[in-house]
Amino acid sequence: MKLSPSILSANFANLAEEVKAVEGVAHFLHFDVMDGHFVPNLTFGPLVVNALRRCSSLPFDIHLMIERPALYAPRFQVGPEDVITFHVEAKDPQEAIQVIRRLGCKVGISLKPGTPLSAIKPYLAQVDWVLVMSVEPGFGGQKFMPEALDRIRKLRKLIGARPVTIAVDGGINPGNVRQVVEAGAEVIVAGSAVFGAPDPRAAAEKLIQASHA
Repeated sequence: MKLSPSILSANFANLAEEVKAVEGVAHFLHFDVMDGHFVPNLTFGPLVVNALRRCSSLPFDIHLMIERPALYAPRFQVGPEDVITFHVEAKDPQEAIQVIRRLGCKVGISLKPGTPLSAIKPYLAQVDWVLVMSVEPGFGGQKFMPEALDRIRKLRKLIGARPVTIAVDGGINPGNVRQVVEAGAEVIVAGSAVFGAPDPRAAAEKLIQASHA
């Protein structure tokens, strides 16, 4: 299991130090980019994400919860190890895939809990990463939806032999992380379970240990 802590739950008055705290433990750094239209919250954009490049050597996991991903994706500074994920419910999924691929990073696709898995099936041969939401996207600190476990299992079968990574985001903590990994998750996104703790580094280590305890 690889860990991608979400800075949505970090201390925004001290972001650089928060990010440095998980260096060497985390495998990615997750950014929840929201536009206030696709989801009912407004967070941050390319300015903040690109600025943190100077503070971290981790690959960036950029989750675009926005209506027009193809328009905004090129504004992020990315490399081959990074991933930009867009939502299948957003405008022009096929265009988003093409635009993100041209940026030279990995392409991810996500879907809300109420969207059937069949919605992403036409795109599975074109993406590197599927992000399963185990909460309704928009706000951190929500409770994990248990039905996501069966959804992950079904997605694993749907992916088959394709080299596509399954990531899961929402309400994951040391008490349920092993179930999520056993269901088929390869990357765990965790916000409050890491940055909501007094010691984010120790919390990240605990989450990783709990995933295979």
